[in-house]
Amino acid sequence: MQSPTKHHSEMLDPVSGFTYPAEWVSLCTDEVSRQLVRQGLAILTSDGTIRRRGFTTGTTAAAAAKAAVLSITKTGITQVSILTPVRIRVQIPVYADGGTGECIKYAGDYPGDVTAGLAFTAEADITESGISLTFGEGIGRWIRDTPRYKAGDPAVSFQARDEIINAIEEAMSETGMPGAGVKIYARQGSLVAEKTLNQMVGVAGGISILGTTGFVEPWDDHLEQAVYERAMKAERVVLTTGRIGLRYARMLFPDHEVILAGSRLGSIVPHLTGEVIICGLPALVLKYINPHILDGTNCPTVEEFMTHERFFEAMQSSFQIFKSGHPNVRIVLVNRQGTIIGDSS
Repeated sequence: MQSPTKHHSEMLDPVSGFTYPAEWVSLCTDEVSRQLVRQGLAILTSDGTIRRRGFTTGTTAAAAAKAAVLSITKTGITQVSILTPVRIRVQIPVYADGGTGECIKYAGDYPGDVTAGLAFTAEADITESGISLTFGEGIGRWIRDTPRYKAGDPAVSFQARDEIINAIEEAMSETGMPGAGVKIYARQGSLVAEKTLNQMVGVAGGISILGTTGFVEPWDDHLEQAVYERAMKAERVVLTTGRIGLRYARMLFPDHEVILAGSRLGSIVPHLTGEVIICGLPALVLKYINPHILDGTNCPTVEEFMTHERFFEAMQSSFQIFKSGHPNVRIVLVNRQGTIIGDSS
């Protein structure tokens, strides 16, 4: 039994970089739970309970691909080791036999993950050299050109593709094969995609393979309250919408408390009275401060609108409209390279 006088230190979340306060750590009395937090496999909440992170579609597809390649020459494979984009290595259960690998999408404690339980399958064979990676049934494709993708390209983010390629390379190194051809598909992907926003952003025929960190955050009402409490206690706070915004916000505002709020800006900002900065990529931030920014533009996404000459004027107008009702909130927009492209101040 744990001594009530035992000292507890702060604990670092290796995925988000957030430092859990000593008070939170002291309330978590189960060492197994604390270890999951240290490994990045779970997040710690203010009452000492944990919420398990899930794995992204990118990590799931990478696991299926690695299992497929390994099973060409090996048997008895029940799990594979995957290096996530945030350089945390995870062990993932798989099924593998004779060049076919399958991995089931694990959502952790995030109840809203519509891709939970989706099976990703990979088929692999040996080639003379290099890696050939293709995507088949159930993996969506872009139906029009965007600033980063061409029409017909599979809806696979650059980070997720790199994670998959790395997994295949590790499997090739382990087996000694000179090259591998891998095809990834998800038979129920088109069905599941109907529950996502893919069609709205221009992806058809299946789901997207994504993942900036490799992990799915277990958002629920409890975690929203924890974020709200952190924001309320901070003298100077920066709210961000994603991992890229989080990284650059820490560089731009080192003397502020930087908090990953995701899509929950609307439920947090109205309660804050001090100095508040919202910093992140344009898409979520602009749609939050001006839900109608795309009206009449013929652009389905903010990213596409950014290539139009009308974007700068629309951005400035959105700043002014939002500031009129929220004078204590500063909006800072950055691109994927960390350059500030808009500042309401």
